[in-house]
Amino acid sequence: MAVSSEPPTLDWNLATDSISIRIIDNIMEGLTQYDDNLNPIPAIAKEWKVSGDGKTYTFFLRDEVYWSDGKKLTAHDFEYSWKRLLNPETAAEYAYFLYDIENAYEYNNGQLKDPSLVRVKALNDTTLEVRLRKPVVYFPSITTFIVTFPLRKDIIEKYGDNWTEPSNIVTNGPFILKEWRHEYRLTLTANKNYYAGRPGLDVIRFYVIGESTTALTLYETGGLDIVSLPPLAIPHYKNHKDYIHHPFLRGYYYGFNVEKPPFNDKRIRQAFSMAIDRNAFPEILKGGELPATSWIPQGMFAYNPSIGLGFNSEGARALLKEAGYPDGTGFPEVTAIFSTNPENLLIAQNLQAQWKKNLGVDIKLDNQEWKVFLKTLQTNPPPIFRLGWGADYPDPDNFMNLFTSTSGNNRTRWKNSEFDRLVQEAAMEQDPEQRKNLYDRTQKILTEDDVPIMPLFTNAQNLLVKPYVKGFKPNAMDIIRLKNVWIDKRRDRP
Repeated sequence: MAVSSEPPTLDWNLATDSISIRIIDNIMEGLTQYDDNLNPIPAIAKEWKVSGDGKTYTFFLRDEVYWSDGKKLTAHDFEYSWKRLLNPETAAEYAYFLYDIENAYEYNNGQLKDPSLVRVKALNDTTLEVRLRKPVVYFPSITTFIVTFPLRKDIIEKYGDNWTEPSNIVTNGPFILKEWRHEYRLTLTANKNYYAGRPGLDVIRFYVIGESTTALTLYETGGLDIVSLPPLAIPHYKNHKDYIHHPFLRGYYYGFNVEKPPFNDKRIRQAFSMAIDRNAFPEILKGGELPATSWIPQGMFAYNPSIGLGFNSEGARALLKEAGYPDGTGFPEVTAIFSTNPENLLIAQNLQAQWKKNLGVDIKLDNQEWKVFLKTLQTNPPPIFRLGWGADYPDPDNFMNLFTSTSGNNRTRWKNSEFDRLVQEAAMEQDPEQRKNLYDRTQKILTEDDVPIMPLFTNAQNLLVKPYVKGFKPNAMDIIRLKNVWIDKRRDRP
């Protein structure tokens, strides 16, 4: 397989990007995992129970689960990992993922210094107890995600920042990190200690290939078994026997740093969003994308395509004029930043042209390699930037919680207390109709009123998979776990 860039980190408490997550998902496993219908089912935990008030989850671990070095995995490894994730010194952007645990927020923000006050505790080697601030019906979905995977305290203390190198790392998943030739290739091999039995593949190689056309050429010449199609190649391969198209729960957006002029004025943010004809993107990308003005994606509960600012060039110009820039006159120089790949370039160029045509403003473009781009967003987000978000768990809370004021992945610097309150209320609401109404209100604040982001479209997977690759199942979460995949090159096999 190909990945478009070097994984920024394989520390699963710190990883935030899809490339790192793809590797980690194949070398690690958590308490729970998804079935084919995205329902959480047992993984390291063989079962769990929930208290009557819905606030206490008790996970019972399988007895015979071992790390790749042969040491037995225990509930203490989960407790250590979760408290490391929340430790302010770790500076984990996904720390907010566990804020539903009692005292987790207070510990992560320095209000409490004692980690023992965080209500996650290994009662013994095979029992993990978690006490929540409020009932969270989707909590077993949260525990499928990489940041909740267990960690070995002794390994991290021994190797420090180098603990993820192949010679040091220990894992519990179906594969082991055998080789990491930085900027070139990662090699995984089957884990003989995997509790569910040896996987069907002996070796997986992830090649770092920045150009999607290069990856496609390698696929055509037999160098790769699975490849993502670049936009311009999709029409050519749509009727190919290897072609797979599958929608997934991922939104593509442009965000504003609301602290930086001129986008500290919400009228300008609204104008930029209203100046976009989103129907252009499926035409230029050709991958089955769905234009979107709202944020919760199609296929997820509370999806509402009527929310958001639709294309209205006259209204956009009126707002820009009201903000002091009639027909774009006097508008300051602004550069839109995006990560390097052909799809992002096509979208950025289209937006640049639309903003020029519909607002009269000239926006410069700049692309950065993925690791550099992430660092830019983490340290000093530009006035306007491109990002996407794929579901970590299939609940709208995952999309709306992203833009709360406590989210480590909110690059916009935007804060809205009413939005925060409604997101929390929606997460606790048991009645589906009331819950949907709450998400409608949060989406309107996000995409109509304050507009720290401009949703553009939801994505789809467009892949080529060799016919001898068996057991490969794409899903709406864009999770590619290869433990049930095998190779069968016999000609008489379907």
